[in-house]
Amino acid sequence: MDILRGIRVVNLALNLPGPLAANRLAHMGAEVIKVEPPAGDPMELYSAAWYREMSAGQELVRLDMKTPEGQARCGELFAGADLLITANRPSVLARLHIDWETLHPRFPNLCQVAIIGYPEPRGDVAGHDLTYQAALGLLYPPNLPRTLLADMAGAQRAVSTALGLLFERERLGRSGMAKVVLSDAALEAAAPLRYGLTRPGGLFGGG
Repeated sequence: MDILRGIRVVNLALNLPGPLAANRLAHMGAEVIKVEPPAGDPMELYSAAWYREMSAGQELVRLDMKTPEGQARCGELFAGADLLITANRPSVLARLHIDWETLHPRFPNLCQVAIIGYPEPRGDVAGHDLTYQAALGLLYPPNLPRTLLADMAGAQRAVSTALGLLFERERLGRSGMAKVVLSDAALEAAAPLRYGLTRPGGLFGGG
């Protein structure tokens, strides 16, 4: 599938949701540039094999965004890109000058998918897949979940959001920004439990 051939994506997101979304976009034909800090992506330490799989075929750029040189290099990358993926808290984006309000006037052709943990006004609250699942009653202590539900579902949301932004730009001639909220992705994935289908005694509750 090459429906995104000619589209350039800059991915600043680390760990799982952003890189997995970028991987999906690459499989659709997009050119993906993965930007990492000098220390690299922690995902490479957590699971080197999965890290390699998600970043396969992508250009890797390592830079320090806290330095003028790193900021300048990012600007060069943004100038030639169609889509930016971030996964920082809003206050961090603003501090690094990669928030929508700063970038859009400089790069009017650039769309942005901003992955965050919680909706506003809690956008600056750090989140974790386990905390999202625990809040929704999806954990059964002492067992840990076998999958990272919020991160995986959030990645798929990021893909559909990116496609929507690119389509809107093509149709209306203007770029846009949209937030992907991981706690909302977990809430949607928990709907079978919330509506009783997978509760104990429910139709799919296993007894």
